[in-house]
Amino acid sequence: MSNSKDELLSKLKSVIADGDSDQAIELVRQLLNLGVNPLEILEKALVTAILEVGNKWVKNEAFISDIILAADAMKAAMEILKPEIVKRGQSIKKLGRVVLGTVEGDIHDIGKNIVAIMLEAAGFEVIDLGVDVSPEKFVEAVKQYQPDVLGMSALLTTTMLKQKETIKALEKANLRNRVKIIIGGAPTTEEWAKEIGADGWAPDAITAVEVVKKLLGIKDK
Repeated sequence: MSNSKDELLSKLKSVIADGDSDQAIELVRQLLNLGVNPLEILEKALVTAILEVGNKWVKNEAFISDIILAADAMKAAMEILKPEIVKRGQSIKKLGRVVLGTVEGDIHDIGKNIVAIMLEAAGFEVIDLGVDVSPEKFVEAVKQYQPDVLGMSALLTTTMLKQKETIKALEKANLRNRVKIIIGGAPTTEEWAKEIGADGWAPDAITAVEVVKKLLGIKDK
């Protein structure tokens, strides 16, 4: 007896959450053979799986490694889905563009990387500048990519000041009013965000997605 569409979507969601790339690819192929719209597969299985793992991580019910494995499984599935989406003349609608980076003097990137995974899963285009990003590099990135949101991470009390310096540099370049700014990182607080003139603060990756959506006036369906 063959599996129904809903059963296969449920299975795909589970194997993505478990980080099983091979199974994910096989289930995507089965769903496509059934004639299921690739965008439906993306939304109902891949995205929901990643966001659920992210929620578990925030609640200390999952490890960082679980998110990374789930993201790898999602990417493997997307390699099969993307050509099918293009073939049908469809497109993955992006909610907005976000530039991310860890500030100058700081090489911590795990939290930032998870924020990037969650934002991409939620439907944003993410440009990751990496770590040790100077205020000047952030300014150049805003000029080049014209993002809707700029996200800055700092994991050290000594590098937090670079978030403030970057905002000042954007003001000097007359770019501050063109982009919303969100900050995060272990030593940062909502009070610090307000003090330096950021638009938002997030203590974790799931909240970061919610804050970015709120800043851009995007409401969940």
